[in-house]
Amino acid sequence: MATIQLSNVGKQYGDHAPVIRRVDLEIGHHEFCVFLGPSGCGKSTLLRMIAGLEEVTEGELRIGGRVVNDVPAAQRGAAMVFQSYALFPHMTVFENMAFGLKIAKVPKPEIERRVLDAARSLQLDTLLDRHPKALSGGQRQRVAIGRAIVREPGVFLFDEPLSNLDAALRSHTRVEIARLHQRFDNASVVYVTHDQVEAMTLADRIVLLHAGADMEKYGSVAQSGAPLELYHHPKSRFVAGFIGSPRMNFIDGTVDAVSEEGVRVAFAGGNDTLLASVDGRGLQRGERVTLGVRPEHLRLDGEGQSISGTTVLAERLGEHSYLHADHAAGTLVAKAPGDTPIGVGERLRIRVPADACHLFDAAGLARKRLAVARTHADAGSAAAAALI
Repeated sequence: MATIQLSNVGKQYGDHAPVIRRVDLEIGHHEFCVFLGPSGCGKSTLLRMIAGLEEVTEGELRIGGRVVNDVPAAQRGAAMVFQSYALFPHMTVFENMAFGLKIAKVPKPEIERRVLDAARSLQLDTLLDRHPKALSGGQRQRVAIGRAIVREPGVFLFDEPLSNLDAALRSHTRVEIARLHQRFDNASVVYVTHDQVEAMTLADRIVLLHAGADMEKYGSVAQSGAPLELYHHPKSRFVAGFIGSPRMNFIDGTVDAVSEEGVRVAFAGGNDTLLASVDGRGLQRGERVTLGVRPEHLRLDGEGQSISGTTVLAERLGEHSYLHADHAAGTLVAKAPGDTPIGVGERLRIRVPADACHLFDAAGLARKRLAVARTHADAGSAAAAALI
């Protein structure tokens, strides 16, 4: 059982401010966990702490139930795939994949069996005699993954393995990694990326990390959960704004009224108000809040509660279009069918469904959304597509 437990884990370099604060996390057996976040949030540092390449300066780290704070990297049962491939240029593909096993004094017949099995699964079996310079970037990355697979570890650690690949190859390799995970019968996967498409499509669970002042105030983990949980139920404005592309629309305003239906928000610079179906208990009239709504939840039929705007940009992407519209309180982005006949300069009435709205208080924390009859099952299936 390859479980990973982090209890109040922190990391600090000398007298400098901590780069990791108060991480409490359990990564289950055969779970694919993705560390996601902006540059400088500490996601690679946290991965390297699990690998044993960085010291844990606070808290306790367990792998398979064993405390490994002081256990050398080679004895942790983890295999790491680096962003830069880290292949030996003078060795063939076979020799690169077999090197770790050779150092561990695994018998030669067993080395050959493991390398050939991994090479077949990664479609490298015809390339075993080549040197890295004769391989493409995708092939080199597959060799690096194969070198990890042959060790048959309890934990696979991936540090932004696709960032050096072009878009098409990145998509292909992402699918390969997902397929391989299904074959890692007893292994857990921890994967670091700043690309939310990778996170949304690969992860069983996303751990989104804070950076800067938010990390100091709340700790390193902004939210942890299934991809669509973070997408549909963000706990803060930071999470809502980070997950989704285009990101969630935010409109700053003040509380106009609170009722059983939710919170009505007034916006500066116009007469529009919008109702958000959220729990408004404790909010006072005039209190500053931020209303959030995702582009795919906006409608252009002008029915129900709506606000007016003027189109300033139409992004035509084929299957769908993104319409950017200025209104009194800022700019909204709405997702529309690709053949929507709306051009720049046109006036719009944009419907904003109350049950699709999120509300964040002055501290950026989300208010609980009220239970409503309508669900967003259609948006759920489209969530990952909206990120591509």
